[in-house]
Amino acid sequence: MGCSMKTLLLLAAAMLSMVPIAQAAPAAADLPRLTFSKSFPGSVPAYFAITIAPDGSATYNESEDPDNSEDLRLEPSAARQAFELADRLDHFQHPLESGLKIANMGLKTLRWEQGAEHSESKYNYSTIEDAKALADIFERIGDSMRMILELRRALKHDRLGVNDAVLRMQAAWENRRLLLTDDILPLLDQVAMNDAYIHMARERAARMADAIRASR
Repeated sequence: MGCSMKTLLLLAAAMLSMVPIAQAAPAAADLPRLTFSKSFPGSVPAYFAITIAPDGSATYNESEDPDNSEDLRLEPSAARQAFELADRLDHFQHPLESGLKIANMGLKTLRWEQGAEHSESKYNYSTIEDAKALADIFERIGDSMRMILELRRALKHDRLGVNDAVLRMQAAWENRRLLLTDDILPLLDQVAMNDAYIHMARERAARMADAIRASR
């Protein structure tokens, strides 16, 4: 009887010790998500949408079909900055549109989702600095993802085009416009270590990969 009681007490203590751990791990549905989309017919692409989570996991899509989305990994510092800007913008519960009479620059939408909570704001042009800074992060993500897609295509179908694709990445890196380096590094390594590509491309890819790794 004494042993049974002791066992029960040990089990109860173990269960109690697990409660804070369970409470500290929020369900995935409760984590916030931040989405930016831009519709601009006549541009390339005419539409794209990016969704990011606080840990940097993200998706990129050039259609409104979720099955066409590409998974990617955003740098934690950029993800943190994006969510800080969204907080300062009250999760887009207020208008972002400037109301100024300017040319069409594409219909942009910023959307916040967390559990049952969601809010969004659509605009063509905003004079709010935090909104411009947040849109710029998403534009950089979009540009970087398109460079990734370009290099992937070149690696498969256009060996001579590989150097041009790497050169564009290098220019973006030097101008501090390149993101998604976790996704880019394996591609650069693939170029650098494959004799099938011209020496200039391999050398450029190796230097750029070294620079990215040194910056971490």
